[in-house]
Amino acid sequence: MLPRETIATARIPDGEELTLVSHGRDFIIMLGRDELMGTRMQFSEEQLARLTLERIDKPAPRILIGGYGMGFTFRSALEHAPQDAKIVVAEVVPEILQWAEGPLAHLTGDCLKDPRGEVILADVAALIDDAGDGTTPLYDGILLDVDNGPDGIVREGNERLYTRTGIARMRDALEVGGVLAVWSAAPDHKFTGRLKDAGLMVDVQTVRARPNNKGPHHTIWFATRVR
Repeated sequence: MLPRETIATARIPDGEELTLVSHGRDFIIMLGRDELMGTRMQFSEEQLARLTLERIDKPAPRILIGGYGMGFTFRSALEHAPQDAKIVVAEVVPEILQWAEGPLAHLTGDCLKDPRGEVILADVAALIDDAGDGTTPLYDGILLDVDNGPDGIVREGNERLYTRTGIARMRDALEVGGVLAVWSAAPDHKFTGRLKDAGLMVDVQTVRARPNNKGPHHTIWFATRVR
């Protein structure tokens, strides 16, 4: 059995310690003893971006992604977005970007140099709050992968994103026809209800963690602003 080797650690602001480990040819980001993400199970995070962009019919969509992680969602967004798209990624842990350019550089490739993308060290909630303030445009898509889901909070303070108030703010940060997409390790029927109560048109999809139809089932909500 291959041992896990610790490569680096980082601390989430006001939260726990993250650990980047290698396991043979695979890499995993751990939160305590729990796996947050890894190179063996990236498919659902890639689908978060692909399936969202399929729902946005604009030549130059403006996209906000909450959480860089290992860059799976960001790279998939760049792959499927139009040439004139603008993709902003909010990441709160500076070391995550250091890992992207260091031990995970083989995954990162040239994505951080793509002129359509911008990675900002910021809380995604703050960028959501700024949208539509007269200087920051509204978004056509908001993609959240900052926790393990509405009931799997990774960083203290993220709870507000999944409340009725948080959902209303994300809805108001979207253009009409824009899509809020939320990744989760598990279903949450109460969260589905809160999205519908906010006047969003909701489609809940179940996606496997691996492209060969194996691995755990993950949940993605696609909530469209209709007015």
